Amino acid sequence: MSETAQPSGPDLTKGISFSDLPAGAMLLGHIGDEAVLVARQGEEIFAIGAICTHYNGPLADGLLVADTVRCPLHHACFSLRTGEALRAPALNPVSCWRVDRDGDMLFAREKMKVDRKHARSDTELRSVVIIGGGAAGNAAAEMLRRYGYDGSITMLSADDALPYDRPNLSKDFLAGTAPADWIPLRSADFYSKRRIDVRLGARVASIDATGRVVTLEDGGRFEFDALLIATGASPVRLDIPGANLAKLRYLRTLDDSIALIDEAKTAKRIAVIGASFIGLETAAALRERGLDVHVIGPQSRPLERVLGPELGDMIRAIHEEHGVKFLLGTSAAAIDERGVILKSGEAIQADLVVAGIGVHPDTALASQAGLRVDNGIVVDEYLRTTANRIFAAGDIARWPDQHTGSSIRVEHWVVAERQGQTAARNMLGHNERFDAVPFFWSQHYDVAIRYVGHAERWDKIEIDGNPAARDCKVTYFQAGRTVAVATVSRDLANLRAEVDLEREIFQRSQL
Repeated sequence: MSETAQPSGPDLTKGISFSDLPAGAMLLGHIGDEAVLVARQGEEIFAIGAICTHYNGPLADGLLVADTVRCPLHHACFSLRTGEALRAPALNPVSCWRVDRDGDMLFAREKMKVDRKHARSDTELRSVVIIGGGAAGNAAAEMLRRYGYDGSITMLSADDALPYDRPNLSKDFLAGTAPADWIPLRSADFYSKRRIDVRLGARVASIDATGRVVTLEDGGRFEFDALLIATGASPVRLDIPGANLAKLRYLRTLDDSIALIDEAKTAKRIAVIGASFIGLETAAALRERGLDVHVIGPQSRPLERVLGPELGDMIRAIHEEHGVKFLLGTSAAAIDERGVILKSGEAIQADLVVAGIGVHPDTALASQAGLRVDNGIVVDEYLRTTANRIFAAGDIARWPDQHTGSSIRVEHWVVAERQGQTAARNMLGHNERFDAVPFFWSQHYDVAIRYVGHAERWDKIEIDGNPAARDCKVTYFQAGRTVAVATVSRDLANLRAEVDLEREIFQRSQL
């Protein structure tokens, strides 16, 4: 995670010259100990907190888009006028300061009290039920309150912990560089004050779409006027001899990550089955803890199907430089007390085995309720399912993507949060299309890959820069159109690519 920036630049209480701030420019300054971003759009001047409230990203290194600024790390978006966090993954606003002009000089001294409450929605909703306590469910519950909904909100989570930062489970938290108090998204007090009733360990048995009732396995019943299904996905389980051994672990929940951390205290050798994002991030985190790590995968290059051969080679080289050993072109045939037996016949000693071979959407409840399911719950552009007043968001939702023209389902944290926010607004009657460009990031030691767009396939790749030097922009094309962009050490280029893809979506919608 990025460290909080120390105050630098000019003291804004002493003023800066208006002529030194061109239109469309940003300047990093400070007021006391607080870092403050000054931005100019036309003749308007804004001053807001300069640190992203998600992972402390430096907004001064981000991108101005109209009257907003986007964070270069994970593409959170803030209003320059109000400081509101307009788009996930940031959930908290930044502060705003009043800017005064005296001749050519600009001064910022007084922090403003900004009313960020949206007008109460004119809705007949009295009860909203959310199934799932992950990214989409949490974001939806928060957004309902931000938009003035005053009825009941019940979040039914099968997890034993309050909503938490799932991406960190395979990154800093697992590596031991992020403290435990970074993991919860909100405190119990936060939900209590906002009257969000979070039921932990709540396992749903059925959904009555017609009667609008959710029934739990323990017999509990919850009526709803609107329902969000955000049950996410579950790890694909190995089906090989030894798959029931205690030494085999999966990583999806906070408990999974804590268990791995505990096992890593005594284990010396680990085998990771699956050269996926989750597998490789787990490998990097446990290598940081000093374990001897082997990665097993059937492909010839890690992540080649998603990122292409050049970035696949880069990722392998990064891991090998840190001591990870790859066994590619093969897969696990069995697990025993000594380790993993490969289909090639080779035996890999391992005290601990972690499987990361993909996930599948948890669609059983939706199917039983009669909703349309096709590799996820099928929703329209407003995230509505085929049942009235029932929405779906997150890993489970398959929606019509405005950019590719295809129905897609993606398993990205930021997408899940943004879908939860859109679904909440649509429950309140806003009729907002979900047209956000998918975004994800992956961390491998000190190298971050940022990816915008969605490319299930491509027929051409263009590379600007040098992946081997960890400095490049990779553009993926399909039929002459840009469908995705991945960058390494070029965060601003990634933000610009996101804006370009958004602009194309808008233009296509006008045809």
